Amino acid sequence: MNARTAVVLLALALAPASRAVSVVLHAQSPDIVVEWNELVLQLAEAEDGFLTLKGLRTAAMMHIAMHDALTSISGGYQSYVYEALEPDASPVAAVAQAAFAVAIDQYADQRAVLEAQRDSWLATVTPEAARTRGIALGNAAAQAILHLRENDGWDQEAAYQWHPMGPGVYAEFNEHSGTPEGFIFGAGWGAARPFALDQLDAFRAPPPPPIESEAYTEAYLEVKEVGRFQSVARTVDQTHLALWWKDFAENSVNRLARDLVVREPVGLAEAARLFALLNISIFDAYVSSFENKFHYNHWRPYTAIRWAEHDGNPDTAPEANWTNTHQHTYAFPSYPSAHGTACAAAMTALADTFGDDYPFTMTTAQVDLAGPFSGKMEMRPSTRSFDRFSEAAMECALSRVYLGIHFRYDSIEGVELGSRIGQYVLRHRLMPLAE
Repeated sequence: MNARTAVVLLALALAPASRAVSVVLHAQSPDIVVEWNELVLQLAEAEDGFLTLKGLRTAAMMHIAMHDALTSISGGYQSYVYEALEPDASPVAAVAQAAFAVAIDQYADQRAVLEAQRDSWLATVTPEAARTRGIALGNAAAQAILHLRENDGWDQEAAYQWHPMGPGVYAEFNEHSGTPEGFIFGAGWGAARPFALDQLDAFRAPPPPPIESEAYTEAYLEVKEVGRFQSVARTVDQTHLALWWKDFAENSVNRLARDLVVREPVGLAEAARLFALLNISIFDAYVSSFENKFHYNHWRPYTAIRWAEHDGNPDTAPEANWTNTHQHTYAFPSYPSAHGTACAAAMTALADTFGDDYPFTMTTAQVDLAGPFSGKMEMRPSTRSFDRFSEAAMECALSRVYLGIHFRYDSIEGVELGSRIGQYVLRHRLMPLAE
């Protein structure tokens, strides 16, 4: 008998009968949550490369349904939308069916692989009555969140009004973004309905520094040197982290979370809650950051450096042929950094479970060569190590400076905004209930 089993048996012996199911769930393996998370994100990446909110939204809904199904069996945490009392339902059947019902709703063309995943888990469940109750519970939890998120605007398009060229104004650079003339990415993202944030304007970032200010000048000079193609001012490690962090947070941090919940290990109920909080936080981080981006409409370093002779700042010398580390800039406004916001929100969720002062290693094996559809490059080494989650969040954000696609103030404000969003989610959703 290992120590974990002994602790569970002792807790069962001492706990009242009403808490016995909860104790077991907190000790049960998180493997089913991990496998569904990995599968759905693989489907999402294959379909659109995370260039829409579909995969992230699906993961958030799926993990919410899993969480709500488990809270209906064991209690312990606040539900998100679905509440019931089903202590006799199989947790495995409930989680498997909840995940399947959400995933098949979004990826109907993947029925075969999704059914195989569900059925492999259902085959492990006995007795039949518990399995039947679990399937019904999982379906109910899934339909509740699917219904709630109908018409949430995740895929709506929004008109964008191009502005006359001026200091600090976002301008088109289709020759650098590789997009059609007149294209802008993500104009509708900021109008999508968040999962947790009640008022987006309550998360309004402060304005970026004025173009004539010392703060802007410092940021301009920094990114011009450390973010340039083949920079001699950028260290080997800074080049590595610039490229290594290119993987989007919904992919890289979910991958990290899968590793951590198995490494610890974390129980089934805690894992279901963690993945729900994680993906809620990332989704809301994107919505808020894009709402801010299109509010401020701030230019990218690529434009700022090439057009500097017109910016009214005598300390920002132009460079007509400047390009950045990976010779690509994403086609949407700069401030604040969406990558920094999403990473900080995600790492805040992980810190809530494991504590911020938690050493860990992340793995990213491949990243895009430049922009989307540019092919892949192998990362060597494929790992980076950190002493705390907040350290990883900051490095993630600052990687965009070394990549040459953001000013430092974009990245710093992204971390600030993402941390605020992450904390808000933790204070308002899926909170532990009093015993």
